[in-house]
Amino acid sequence: MDISVVIPLFNEAESLPELERWIDRVMNQNGFSYEILFINDGSTDESWDVIRSLSESNPAVKGVCFRRNYGKSPALNTGFARAKGDVIITMDADLQDSPDEIPELYRMITQDGYDLVSGWKQKRYDPLSKTIPTKLFNATARKVSGIKNLHDFNCGLKAYRNKVVKRIEVYGDMHRYIPYLAKNAGFTRIGEKVVHHQARKYGKSKFGLDRFVNGYLDLATLWFTNRFGVKPMHFFGLLGSLMFMLGFIAIFVVGAMKLYNMHAGNAYSLVTDSPYFFLALATMIIGTQLFLTGFLGELIVRNSPRRNDYEIEEEIRIEKPSSAPAK
Repeated sequence: MDISVVIPLFNEAESLPELERWIDRVMNQNGFSYEILFINDGSTDESWDVIRSLSESNPAVKGVCFRRNYGKSPALNTGFARAKGDVIITMDADLQDSPDEIPELYRMITQDGYDLVSGWKQKRYDPLSKTIPTKLFNATARKVSGIKNLHDFNCGLKAYRNKVVKRIEVYGDMHRYIPYLAKNAGFTRIGEKVVHHQARKYGKSKFGLDRFVNGYLDLATLWFTNRFGVKPMHFFGLLGSLMFMLGFIAIFVVGAMKLYNMHAGNAYSLVTDSPYFFLALATMIIGTQLFLTGFLGELIVRNSPRRNDYEIEEEIRIEKPSSAPAK
């Protein structure tokens, strides 16, 4: 099969028939074998009934219906697990992504050699309250992820080589950072294509401003787990050791100052009368706790069944012929 189109959706019953006809027309015009995977994320409207009806008239239409709303990331992960195409295309169900982009996205994967191609809605039909935070968000994502050539991490229109979606896990709200997840999994051939963005035709957006706050928190999580996920002692152990040494030096200085004043006959007070003593003591305790956190993290990683799960691109093995037994 050439292409799997994975479409997560929530309350998009009005747009689904038009979207299915549009995709079917593009696929037939280009001679692609395809499937459409509608992932119904707990819709409360007639979306699932529409998907059932579409599947009866078009055998390429398949669907999954969640019992409740889980979010876009679980929907995408479910679709990726079921996709059979050589190239997987993801798009939103609100008709803001154009299926006419599919042939070029497919070509960039199959002929240009990209592992992942992300759409860039260079001209957007969104209010400033959405576009300005989006620009700041994407600038931060480029800096943290190191993927400098992407302008729109959160664009729903993307194309993937099949092996990419089978090796990444999209959870929580990590759909915003699929290119970063792919890069961390070793798929570094990531490209971008300017795509047409259409104004929403039916319904209203299902995302609020809280996604920008959650997006930054998720980005911090990804950065930390990528850098220290398999070596937590390198972070907690180093930070804990530095804090412990700083506290130890501070206590030493407080004690040395008292001994000096005693020897010089100057007025002095108990070390416990100095606030610096308690600050230094607290620093040493926190440093010890951080060090132990790193140690416990190492024990957890050591017992993880995936601690030696490495990405292997290809392998050459030459088996030596076994020598014949002596007669």
